[in-house]
Amino acid sequence: MVADADEGERLDVWLARQGLPYSRSQIRRRIEEGEVHVGGQPAKPSRKLRARERVRFAPPPPVSTEDRPEDIPLAILYEDSHLIVIDKPAGMVVHPATSHQAGTLVNALLHHCGDSLTGVGGERRPGIVHRLDKDTSGVMVVAKDEPTLVALQVQFHAHSLTRRYLALVEGVVAEQGTFRSKYGRDPRDRKKFSSRVTVGKRAVTHWTVKERLPGATLIEARLETGRTHQIRVHFRDAGHPLVGDPVYGRAPREPRLRQVAAALGRQALHAHVLGIVHPATGKYLEWSTPPPADLERALADLRAA
Repeated sequence: MVADADEGERLDVWLARQGLPYSRSQIRRRIEEGEVHVGGQPAKPSRKLRARERVRFAPPPPVSTEDRPEDIPLAILYEDSHLIVIDKPAGMVVHPATSHQAGTLVNALLHHCGDSLTGVGGERRPGIVHRLDKDTSGVMVVAKDEPTLVALQVQFHAHSLTRRYLALVEGVVAEQGTFRSKYGRDPRDRKKFSSRVTVGKRAVTHWTVKERLPGATLIEARLETGRTHQIRVHFRDAGHPLVGDPVYGRAPREPRLRQVAAALGRQALHAHVLGIVHPATGKYLEWSTPPPADLERALADLRAA
């Protein structure tokens, strides 16, 4: 219960003073994930408390930090003693979490790499430099040792590498362009993101049209920054959501496109090019993969329309 003296204090600040085994940033994230209720209702971190209100914090049960190696096939594009590059399939989660304890990329990597990943970057994300959403396919790099991990993280933070995606978006877009915006949590739904915020991080997406199709456009997007869901959100906010996007999309008006989206069953997004400077050799390396079979089928269906 909130004491009289604490009236007017922010919820996240108040919780951080209650002796919980979490940092303020962790508490804020748990509030955003709906684990904290004030007066029986989910609340925002900035919620100003009133005296004698009841605050309920119900974190999920702890999960095991002992991830098990699993013999899951990997599409390996490149591998040496420092790093491994894979073509992640749609439907695969990158690292274990409460809702996905097995079948993740980390489980597959632990089996493939053995003890070489132990202790690299943390228990639950060994070697993971960046991630792709569960239903986004494409090229990922994973570090096998701590110096490589740190060096690759520096490249990602400095936006000095190459990341290009193929995306099928609804409607007709200009031949090329750039989205520049602030970026943060959607104030109406804290589980989503938005580029229509007054306060947020910088987000930049460049795009070029690759092919025009009935009711949709295949574009190549180049990330200058790499915010969570950035491409999906930028195009959604511009009125051109990705075809099949279950979170930021919509049911297309055109029957053919609606059928294609339903058959695809995921956002039409593929990370098809990744280029880095190899931390050990200093050489620039680049890998590319074509769209996977489900996305190719979607494109073929629209071409045949």
